[in-house]
Amino acid sequence: MSPALRRAGGLAKRCAGAVVQGGRALRWYAQVLWRYAWVLWRYAWAPPVRATERAGSRAGATDRPARATDRPGGAQAADPPRNRAYLHDRLVALPLLAAVAFAGLGFTATSLRDDSAAIRTHIAPALRDLADARTSLRIAQREAEVSLDAGDAVELSGLSPRYGSRITGAAQDLSQVARGGALTAAERQELDVVSGLVDGYERWIAWAQTNVSDKSLRKAGLSYAQSMLCSTEPDRHAADADALYEPATGRYAPYPRCKTVTGSEATAVVDRISALESALRDRLEARATLGPAAVTAAAVSAVAFVLLTVGLWRTVRFLRVRFRIRASVPLLAAALPLLAVPLLAVDGLRAYAAQEDTVPIARRLSQVASPSTEVAIEERRIDPPGDTSIVTLAASMDDVLDRGRLAAVDGAAPWVAPAGLLVAAVTGAALHAYRREYLLVGRPGTAV
Repeated sequence: MSPALRRAGGLAKRCAGAVVQGGRALRWYAQVLWRYAWVLWRYAWAPPVRATERAGSRAGATDRPARATDRPGGAQAADPPRNRAYLHDRLVALPLLAAVAFAGLGFTATSLRDDSAAIRTHIAPALRDLADARTSLRIAQREAEVSLDAGDAVELSGLSPRYGSRITGAAQDLSQVARGGALTAAERQELDVVSGLVDGYERWIAWAQTNVSDKSLRKAGLSYAQSMLCSTEPDRHAADADALYEPATGRYAPYPRCKTVTGSEATAVVDRISALESALRDRLEARATLGPAAVTAAAVSAVAFVLLTVGLWRTVRFLRVRFRIRASVPLLAAALPLLAVPLLAVDGLRAYAAQEDTVPIARRLSQVASPSTEVAIEERRIDPPGDTSIVTLAASMDDVLDRGRLAAVDGAAPWVAPAGLLVAAVTGAALHAYRREYLLVGRPGTAV
């Protein structure tokens, strides 16, 4: 035989040996997994106890006549669970299931409640204030243009009251956002820059008012103030394509469209405010989305509650059939907190649905709110205000969040996990007492 064939044969033998060893390892792992899975299922799933097993539990195995279903060696084909082993399994399983079930439910409920509270108290008010500040500044710009168009008369009458109220309102909105706690440290610094730009904007409007008698200086001051406010798109129908800005002469003239500028090029006030609104909308969407931890906790809690409910019911029946205890008061008391589980589940589902409903409202708040609509509402030319006003959209967001919770379980989320520990303690103590009493007073011949 050639050396090449000998090497090939040796390689084939080594591969065959590796395959055999791998198969043995897989079988060993499968057996270990099956053994642990069976032990876990034994503790988690309580076997049913039939009422006909009462006689078998009182009589010894030697006193029972042989049956055709008996296995060789005297064991029945389907032996009922023995008392001591059954109580031991329930003593281990039920407290653990109670702790896991209530802990998972408490984590999920607390997460959903915290998300709703953050949206209601921080994110939604910040979005409303930023949208109001953005539209108020554009309204103030229009009022300044119309007031300064009167020429020298503005030196006596001053700018319109709406200009002062809108500038003051915008400053207050920005201050409320800074104090609201919805922004990160970097975003608060960006908001400070916006506040500084608003102060500079006011100074340029005041400079234009000082030079109101000179049309070119007045227009230059208004143009620079407008450029600080937002970058307007050029008028395609204008005779001069380079004339990007022309002060308005009427309050109800169409507002110029602001360019959508993002990233490092967003230097104007409206662009920076829009960037903050976008960041808050992203944070709102993140809050309205269930994370993997909450989903996993909810799934584990649901399975544990099913096993716990079945286990408690079958344990109570076991005590009634085997020990003649008609009603175990400790176990029934431990089952009482389970009555609140459906309410907490419904509250969580409603809170999650409400959080999802706030996402399109927040998007609409930043997209459809316009200065012309706000002016029309202020002058009561739109009564009642439509669904494009800032006040209406903000109120609808609050209503959605208020409808997404049950008043009956307000404040219950932090107490769910401690209630589970209490249920586990009561269940464990009761089953330990029953098992201890059974071991002390057991009679000879009883199936233990």
